[in-house]
Amino acid sequence: MDAMDISFLGGPRPQRGVGVVAPFDFALDRELWRWVPDEVSLHLTRTPYVPVEVSLDLARLVSEHETLSDGVRTLTAIAPEVVAYACTSGSFVGGIAGERAMCEAMTRAGAVPSVTTSGALLEALTELGVRRVALVTPYTVSVTRALEEYVAQAGVLVTGCAFMGLTRHIWKVPYRDVADMARRAVRGATDALFISCTNLPTYDVIPQLEAELRIPVLSANQVTMWAALRRLGTRAVGPYQALIDPAARIDPAGGGPVLPGALPEALPNVPGEEQQQEGPT
Repeated sequence: MDAMDISFLGGPRPQRGVGVVAPFDFALDRELWRWVPDEVSLHLTRTPYVPVEVSLDLARLVSEHETLSDGVRTLTAIAPEVVAYACTSGSFVGGIAGERAMCEAMTRAGAVPSVTTSGALLEALTELGVRRVALVTPYTVSVTRALEEYVAQAGVLVTGCAFMGLTRHIWKVPYRDVADMARRAVRGATDALFISCTNLPTYDVIPQLEAELRIPVLSANQVTMWAALRRLGTRAVGPYQALIDPAARIDPAGGGPVLPGALPEALPNVPGEEQQQEGPT
């Protein structure tokens, strides 16, 4: 039997690598991939397991410099061009100085540019000219407060905040609950909404919330992939959203910019939720 000629395939195509260090309980690998163009491959590794629920203690444990450096070194054999630490709380728990030190430790370990989720958040806020932000988190009050403090350190005003009080199984939260919390957090004039935690699903809900709230909506996984791919000189892909598509920064109804401050002074209340909520800060 004659061999089939497969020379027409011409592959495999060259790929560019993004290394990702994630906490041991990260469950949304597929969500990260959805922002990545075809020519880029993600290479994920995880921090070692520790028997601790989601908390400030866990955030510190999964972001120790030795842990990060070990994670980056596991990726060096496949030569990624950039390394991302995909954890919001782990990268804001030490404040802005702590986040910068994490990036430096990762870059030393891998000899490549490094980004973290919380660093990417501040980069995205700067890109969009955001000075006022509303926050949604799945966290307990103490972890949520640490995020508020981190954002405030960057000179950004937190205009409202809603949190869920969860310590486990965050990846199981449905989109409906994420959207409800977003409406709770955005009560008055604000420039953008940030949905925290890389383990909270957000990919499909971002364009819908932007259309409803008329402001840019950022999420942890979105900003992480956007910042990492930016280091490669390429763009994240995904449905219509302000961060990755400049055309989405224009309000189609009024023809003016969506940002900053295109939101009405108040949105309707969302009745009868069982989740906890914090008011404007």
